[in-house]
Amino acid sequence: MKLHNIFLLIFVALWRPTTQHIFLNKFYGNYQEQLRTQDEIHSAKYEYEIKTINMPIDHFSFSKVDTFKLRYLVNNTWQKEENAPIFFYTGNEGNIETFAQNTGFMWEIAPEFGALLIFAEHRYYGESMPYGNKSYANINNLGYLTSQQALADYIDLIEYLRSKPEYKHSPVVVFGGSYGGMLSAWIRMKYPHIIQGAIASSAPILQFSGVTECETFARIVTSDFRKAHSNCPKLIRKSWNTITNITSSDKGKEWLSEDWKLCKPLKNETDVKQFKSYLEDVYANLAVVNYPYKANFLAPLPAYPVNAVCKHLTNESLSGTELLTAVHKAINVFTNYTSETKCLDLNNSTPQLDAVGWPFQSCTEMVMPMCSDGVNDMFEPNPWNLDEYSKECMKKFSVTPQSNLVCEQYGCKDLSTATNIIFSNGLMDPWSSGGVLQNLSSSAIAIIIPESAHHLDLRSSEINDPYSVILARKYHRYFIKQWIKEHREKEGKLH
Repeated sequence: MKLHNIFLLIFVALWRPTTQHIFLNKFYGNYQEQLRTQDEIHSAKYEYEIKTINMPIDHFSFSKVDTFKLRYLVNNTWQKEENAPIFFYTGNEGNIETFAQNTGFMWEIAPEFGALLIFAEHRYYGESMPYGNKSYANINNLGYLTSQQALADYIDLIEYLRSKPEYKHSPVVVFGGSYGGMLSAWIRMKYPHIIQGAIASSAPILQFSGVTECETFARIVTSDFRKAHSNCPKLIRKSWNTITNITSSDKGKEWLSEDWKLCKPLKNETDVKQFKSYLEDVYANLAVVNYPYKANFLAPLPAYPVNAVCKHLTNESLSGTELLTAVHKAINVFTNYTSETKCLDLNNSTPQLDAVGWPFQSCTEMVMPMCSDGVNDMFEPNPWNLDEYSKECMKKFSVTPQSNLVCEQYGCKDLSTATNIIFSNGLMDPWSSGGVLQNLSSSAIAIIIPESAHHLDLRSSEINDPYSVILARKYHRYFIKQWIKEHREKEGKLH
């Protein structure tokens, strides 16, 4: 089959996304917090050398001279010659070792390309703390946590690598998933003279005010659950009022606390609100990691965990305590799949201190509206209110959100000048609502993966991978070869 015909099969952008949705901060913080703990759960699958490099705390000032050590991981096992391709992972908001362990695609293709692997840690995450244990102490210390500063870190690291004779003419291809995918896209857009190409998987670069609709994420989560069973989202939607009614009495709170084996019993409305928030987080988590095989990414989970959850929520007539007991059994797929959890700790769904970085970013430049209407989705109605959001940000961090900053810095509505970027999005992934779902230019390509959840194409190959995921990886390799070829032809003419 000719190449352009195959493109038609996989690049089908069936619609321009007029409704897109955006990060639920409390979910995303929890998501990253759990990612950080994975290196404590499993042993390292891939080997690397850990290095550090001195970085300016402020890249854009001539008066601030403070520096810090940025951590990065290196593997040169497959490098066979000088000017080997540099495959560079643009680190997310978490410990870089976790992302190195969960980006198997880079490791799998490195031998084919004879590539040097680099995984760079994002400032203010993992061990790359500009002011040590005082990095989050106040706004003066924390104010240098921005995507612009992080991209400048990565450019400085790349330029340091290419200052060595053996890498002087090396092509650089960046990889990233989720926020890391956003960084990969942006670094290619902003520094095309340094970055030859980018694989930006599940990168919601359009999830900003004025570009997206705030409720689309919740609708995609709901769609995933509806696909598992038509009654599943109906029962979840019904459960919110049921929780409210049952917990309106002390006896009801006591019953739910005991039936669900909560570590800390529900005592008041604040506890009930936290309980509901916990459930929202779990439902979102399940949709995000709805992988076709057993995985231990956020928690030990079976293949297609949403299907496993919805097997308990098929009887539309369920109500009252019977409904909540069924929901509890369903939730156990996520919270207690291994049957080792003694009690349910609702605090586990809230970001801890070492995950505070993302909420700060979402209160400054990464302002991504989130809402639900309770009609087109399975959640309680929750409108987006920028004024209230801003008040919370001022209360937490003494900052006022700049909701237009990202679109001003990188572009949102007009990205026609973007080149050499692959935007891959799985239609099962709620984050695809803010992804690029149609080609931006002849070389800024949208790959639609119907059977994929969150950046599944960047994970290691598994026997149960859907064909669309396998095909997407083939296209990643094809375009990487093209970018490297273009770079070497250009370098040959210059030298």
